[in-house]
Amino acid sequence: MPAAVQHRRTRLARTLAVAATGAAVLALPLIGSTSASAATTTSATTAAKTAAGYTNNLDGWIRESLAIMAEKDIPGTYNGIYRNVMRESSGNPNAINLWDSNAAAGIPSKGLLQVIDPTFAAYHVSGTAYDPYDPVANITAACHYAQHRYGSIDNVFGAY
Repeated sequence: MPAAVQHRRTRLARTLAVAATGAAVLALPLIGSTSASAATTTSATTAAKTAAGYTNNLDGWIRESLAIMAEKDIPGTYNGIYRNVMRESSGNPNAINLWDSNAAAGIPSKGLLQVIDPTFAAYHVSGTAYDPYDPVANITAACHYAQHRYGSIDNVFGAY
């Protein structure tokens, strides 16, 4: 086959590959939006709730923690908790720090507010799960600790 014909075939194949890739890229948002729309509708109508009736997401966990904190006279606000959660775990209740000095000592920080096990044990609040990965227990214990160390979680603006 002459080189000119082979070059045209290669060029045609590349053009078709690029066109197919472009079509796939353009189609993905359409496919994703259809799926996401269906998922959003389903989750909106059947939103999971905690045992206390709060939504089973960061907003609900903070609100449930604030209700428990109010009963136990532990200070803190939604904004103070939210700010610290975003800095510590980005809202992931299963976050674990495996690289800092606590982790090197065998006691990694865990959960939404990155509490180590001894701190969780010392500041656990009755009425919450005894599990540092439980979002409400983690928030409430961390706020209890912050109350004793800083006056309130609202006074914490960095690693604590």
